[in-house]
Amino acid sequence: MANLLVRLFVLAAMAVPLHAEQNVSPGINRQYQDPSVAQWRGVFERDGREVWDRREDIVRRLRLQPGQQVADVGAGTGFFSAMIARGVGPAGVVYAIDIAANFVDASVQRARDLGLHNVRGVLNDQYGIGLPAASVDLVFTSDTYHHFEYPQSMLRSMHTALRPGGELVVIDFKRVPGLSNPWVLGHVRGGEDHVVAEVEAAGFTLSERQDFMDSQYFLRFRRD
Repeated sequence: MANLLVRLFVLAAMAVPLHAEQNVSPGINRQYQDPSVAQWRGVFERDGREVWDRREDIVRRLRLQPGQQVADVGAGTGFFSAMIARGVGPAGVVYAIDIAANFVDASVQRARDLGLHNVRGVLNDQYGIGLPAASVDLVFTSDTYHHFEYPQSMLRSMHTALRPGGELVVIDFKRVPGLSNPWVLGHVRGGEDHVVAEVEAAGFTLSERQDFMDSQYFLRFRRD
């Protein structure tokens, strides 16, 4: 009887789609399927882009410690990955994670060109960050949360990858109807409170809000 129940359980599990979560932003990442690194460097690393202008301040606020293991989710051209790698020192590791292989390769090469050999590239998919359980102390994501097509799955993956007591830092655009520009209102699916609710529902606790940028917020969560 017990063996029959086990077989029935396995069959039932197989009947459920592996990823049953609905896509909340279909097509939002189409432009990153084979991106030109040089082109996007001109977008991501331009003066006037707030996270670029405030990058040193942002990294200071991460409160990095030597030897930490950090995931940079949505690493893009890798400027944050390199800065974080310097912050955690040679005993630490930074995982430059992106859905675009071009960005992953560029992030690792950028670090090497700067003499940093503690950046590891990870090509992930839309459902997870591609790291094993309890492998990192900090997950950092900047201007990427609104690109999560399956946020529940991504947050579960982050929660799993973080060690107990680890932290998740989310930077993204403030979305305020009547105040935010039309691009933000059309491109970003939810505002700060919406993000907080989603992240807390995934087993995190909001521990800090920092309001030091005009167009973006900085949220720190603790893994429960």
